[in-house]
Amino acid sequence: MKTMSNRTDQTLGKFVELARYIVAQADQTLTLDTLARRVQLSPSHMQRVFKSMFGVSPKKFQQAARSERFKAALREGSDITNAIYAAGYGSSSRVYEQAMHGIGMTPKRYRAGGRGETLTYACRDTVLGPIMMAATDRGVCFAQFGSDSESLLARLRDEFPRAELLAYQGQAGPQLDRWIDALNAYIQNRQPRPEIPLDLQGTAFQIKVWEFLLSLEDGDVISYAELARGIEKPRAVRAAASACGANRIAVLVPCHRILRADGGLGGYRWGLERKRTLLDAERARKAGGRTQ
Repeated sequence: MKTMSNRTDQTLGKFVELARYIVAQADQTLTLDTLARRVQLSPSHMQRVFKSMFGVSPKKFQQAARSERFKAALREGSDITNAIYAAGYGSSSRVYEQAMHGIGMTPKRYRAGGRGETLTYACRDTVLGPIMMAATDRGVCFAQFGSDSESLLARLRDEFPRAELLAYQGQAGPQLDRWIDALNAYIQNRQPRPEIPLDLQGTAFQIKVWEFLLSLEDGDVISYAELARGIEKPRAVRAAASACGANRIAVLVPCHRILRADGGLGGYRWGLERKRTLLDAERARKAGGRTQ
């Protein structure tokens, strides 16, 4: 028993040090192999142990550390440039590509509340039918499937009635063609999940739900009750379900990973056949390889 306890303590110590290393290297690209070597385990074993201890993958842990340090610096009154470097991003581009994933808005909007939007949009065909993607200069804020471009544009106007909407023409800014192609390849299980910047726009509770969904790995499915417990609001099952229903960003914010308590598919605002296709592709990816 004493030997087993010593081994457990040693493992805990190693992973606490690993977590500290991830925080210290917040602005660096850290591969599973690099992290695994630090604790002398295989990448898959390291990731399983890390997630069991900290509740998220090493990648999500690193993103959260950067985001929290950045937001804390802003709350304490730092100007935007100082906050960027205090958080360990190293450059403003890292903030707009990665910090927005957790903050859901630019530093200026985070401090001032945010007013006015200009959205660039494009509609393209995918294996799951037409998709319209729209983005601010911070990232994708809308990605939805539909039957045609006209109905999708009407839905975009309903979601952002005060925004200025610009049809995408390959101009500098959002790279919508490339992002949609990458998302389509991911759905077809031909490419890994694309690293597309997101601009999450919603209430604090909704963003908390969406960020938890973003922490789920390919092939993971949970119930609404598990989702509510995951955001430490176990009684807010209906509210969590409503936040999923309010999600504007299909696939990239993976509300399709929520099933009924009995394991049934449940609902999906873009159709159960699309939900089934997405889950089948993710199970295949999980069976065929690993990702951080």
